[in-house]
Amino acid sequence: MDIAGISQTIFTFLIIIYSIILHEVAHGYAAYIQGDETAFRAGRLTLNPLPHIDMMGSVIIPLFAFLSFGTFFGWAKPVPYNPYNIRTRVGEAFVAAAGVLTNLLIAFLVGLVFKGLLMSGSLSEGVGKGLLTIILINVSLAFFNLIPIPPFDGMSILQALFPSLKSVSRFAYSPVFMVLAILIASVLYGQVMPSVLSYVFALLGVSS
Repeated sequence: MDIAGISQTIFTFLIIIYSIILHEVAHGYAAYIQGDETAFRAGRLTLNPLPHIDMMGSVIIPLFAFLSFGTFFGWAKPVPYNPYNIRTRVGEAFVAAAGVLTNLLIAFLVGLVFKGLLMSGSLSEGVGKGLLTIILINVSLAFFNLIPIPPFDGMSILQALFPSLKSVSRFAYSPVFMVLAILIASVLYGQVMPSVLSYVFALLGVSS
């Protein structure tokens, strides 16, 4: 791998890490603005990566996924919050959805920059690749986390809105179930994402 390839890999890895961190911090802030200070007191409302990094989910899995399959997903340590401090089901759903909404907002804002530079003829190849990497990573993280399988955000949103869906079994949070959930989510992700990414490329006005 040449220097340009190494630089691109490092840049991609850093974007993955910080996109995951912003996703988790967003959960904490969504709870914080509703009166729950659990994440704040735990020191998790910070962009410092050290309190958030989960070695498997933030380093090993993202690197393996990117280098092996060219796809982007991973996780950080979940930001803690106390649901009893959240007054409404909609409030709980907002906390659950905050990470996904943050990733989509990042993709949208960077997409506006990309489109603006492209239309003005000011988009260089290097900048274009960098912006596109940010967009694709955040769209991928958002849709991966929207898959309605516990413990992903998609199921957390549904459980917040429909408490009857909440499971009393601890098996859903066991390592065995986590591996199974990732495998199932990866299959569903692989089925959905080609169409989603094609739509993103079409909106940006570039070929996939």
